[in-house]
Amino acid sequence: MDITLRSTLPGHQNPIFCVEKGYDANTFFTGGNDKGVVEWDVESNAFKRILCAVSSSVYALRLIQGTPILAIALREGKLLFVNVQEQKLVASTQLSTKAIFALAHMPWKNELLAAGEEGTLYVIDLSIYKSIYEKRISPTTIRAIAVDEALGQIALGDKDGKVYTLDCTDFQPIADVQLHSMPATSLAFVNNKLLSGGRDAQLVISDPNQLTSNFSFVPHLFTVYGIYPHPKAPIFATVSRDKSLKFWSADDFALLKNMSREKMQDGHHLSVNAGVWSEDGKYFFSVSDDKLVKVWECHL
Repeated sequence: MDITLRSTLPGHQNPIFCVEKGYDANTFFTGGNDKGVVEWDVESNAFKRILCAVSSSVYALRLIQGTPILAIALREGKLLFVNVQEQKLVASTQLSTKAIFALAHMPWKNELLAAGEEGTLYVIDLSIYKSIYEKRISPTTIRAIAVDEALGQIALGDKDGKVYTLDCTDFQPIADVQLHSMPATSLAFVNNKLLSGGRDAQLVISDPNQLTSNFSFVPHLFTVYGIYPHPKAPIFATVSRDKSLKFWSADDFALLKNMSREKMQDGHHLSVNAGVWSEDGKYFFSVSDDKLVKVWECHL
């Protein structure tokens, strides 16, 4: 594989915390410590519009698959649902008074999962945009959620470094194990394994049924903020507080590409907070504390 930097997009005035693919193939969204969610155009390598204003920092974005609805999680514990085609707010749900840090979509159940500072899992029915079930998972902050339909599992990671797995059907616990010595900050299911990244700079590969660690390694110098499986190819990306993003083989965890400032002048120069693949896997979008968005083109 080969990865090249297609463009660097300025415009945000503050650190960017999250990024999500667009409803249209050539667009994507970003949010952070600014007062709005921004839509970008890949074809023109430019700012497209401010999708909507927000009243506090945006910590997570999730496009509801098969719909033009974008879910926006805010520091004030609120979830906004915006129709991106009509540029219209369709619902606003106050889940908590504390920050919502993570969102995951279960399209087969038409439900959205949300979790954050309170350690509570919220299940939102997307036909009514309301929470239909709440379950306290952790005594502390939850930073990451991942779901896998084939395995029928939800994984959550908390500030104590514990990872929890639940059954997708009834949200009953399967396992909870301390996998990290510091906060668990990222999760992803890859090849029937659960990958978890932490502030301890470890990437732990586990059996999701028992959460027994198969092995772990150090992919970055600092916190692993995101793990992103490619939509089609057996590769995944990681992003980190060490200012780098890296691309790995999902088969043997070999490092394929290291996009850091040490390796290339045009890399991010502050913490890389999040990333996302385009729907077709041609592009990877990364966002950073440096207030810049980077578009990476992937050649497989």
